[in-house]
Amino acid sequence: MSLPSAQEVAERALEAFGGAPGIVIVEESDQAEVRFANNSATTNGRRRDRRVVAIRICEVDGGLAAGVAIGSGDVDVAELVAAAADDAANSPPSPDAAPLIEGVADADYGEDPAEGDVGAFAPILERLRDAFSSAASSSRVLAGFVEHQLDTTYLASSTGLRRRHAQPTGALQIVARSADGTRSAWAAEAAADLSTLDVGALDTTLRSRLAWAERQVPLPAGRYEVVLPPDAVADLMIDLVESASGQDAEEGRSVFSAPGGRTKVGEPLCPLPFHLYGDPAAPDLACAPFLAVAASSSEASVFDNGLEVGATDWLSSGRLANLRYHRAGAQRSGARFAPPVDNLILELDGAAGTTEDLVAHVERGLLLTCLWYIREVDPKTLLLTGLTRDGVYLVERGEVVGAVNNFRFNESPVDLLGRTLEVGASRRALGREFGEWVNRTRMPPLRVADFNMSSTSEAS
Repeated sequence: MSLPSAQEVAERALEAFGGAPGIVIVEESDQAEVRFANNSATTNGRRRDRRVVAIRICEVDGGLAAGVAIGSGDVDVAELVAAAADDAANSPPSPDAAPLIEGVADADYGEDPAEGDVGAFAPILERLRDAFSSAASSSRVLAGFVEHQLDTTYLASSTGLRRRHAQPTGALQIVARSADGTRSAWAAEAAADLSTLDVGALDTTLRSRLAWAERQVPLPAGRYEVVLPPDAVADLMIDLVESASGQDAEEGRSVFSAPGGRTKVGEPLCPLPFHLYGDPAAPDLACAPFLAVAASSSEASVFDNGLEVGATDWLSSGRLANLRYHRAGAQRSGARFAPPVDNLILELDGAAGTTEDLVAHVERGLLLTCLWYIREVDPKTLLLTGLTRDGVYLVERGEVVGAVNNFRFNESPVDLLGRTLEVGASRRALGREFGEWVNRTRMPPLRVADFNMSSTSEAS
């Protein structure tokens, strides 16, 4: 039995609110993936999901409260709305309360959810078969996955707002190993359109990295000059922006805190004039131009659902430009409303060159191709700990001369930007650790002094 349309579900829920203020979000997801191992495809599948979020606003104790209920699949709309109303009635006044956004319907609001084309996998699978054949002939083993997801969000409110956004998200990740399992390398690419994925380029990169690892050089823990490719930089910059909560900074709990309940907005964070920002209209990284959140936090509010999300600077000319605030928090703090943006870009005006160009300028140091298992140690300095994985290489006199053991590192991305020696041109990147959640990034390679390898690691 087919489900009612997303628009029908939204209108039924708004009607069930009985004239009370509220918001309904219906998210339709169409995901397909192919996994492979031992130089052959192993599993594939396609999944379709629906999530319905009902947000009911009511007056409580002289203020406004938001109640939320979430269902999936063929939801009982009346039951969902009743649950949201009960949640609101039993909640205290919301500190993030603000007038609901008003507006008209997007021109495409009445359109069906975007659907994936399974046939789009055919060309990429053909290229993977060529890579499998090449790998088998040279004693390499490839494993990984290719996935593509289309998420269509419908947002409707009692104020007349009707919004729709369709978001394509694709990725290819490959791990290559030597036949004896002693050497490994990882490479990945993200794209909205699978046809643009360059399997051949990834396979060439993996072949080169496995060849470098034919010479093994053990190294002790210590501080090393390193080159971070864009994918590794993405993981560190995502962590930086995830920590950019205005409320946390005002409460003295973040690296962006200043004395007296102030923040460091406007202060220089690094000597190079880095530009770190999100922009829903960025070429090849387009994302939702309006806010759609199912729960309030210190930096995003259900009351702000449907509000336009524009280009937002996090760093501008090396200075902290904004921290994340919902409307109510921004008004209390005299700050700019700055909601989350579903992409992230780091650039340095005039920077040029590739990862290989930066490696050529290293007298002795390391090339770190992949960071993993990154966790926050100290929010007040944004000290992170994590592991290297699938490819750490020794560089001498501008050339890679072998692979070294893995390390545990302790680093702050804020301090790292301050110790950057050289910056390359930004390109589309996919972090190994956080790329599943933040697929749309564009980052440069960085050459950084004194990267802290706190201990050696047995990770492989």
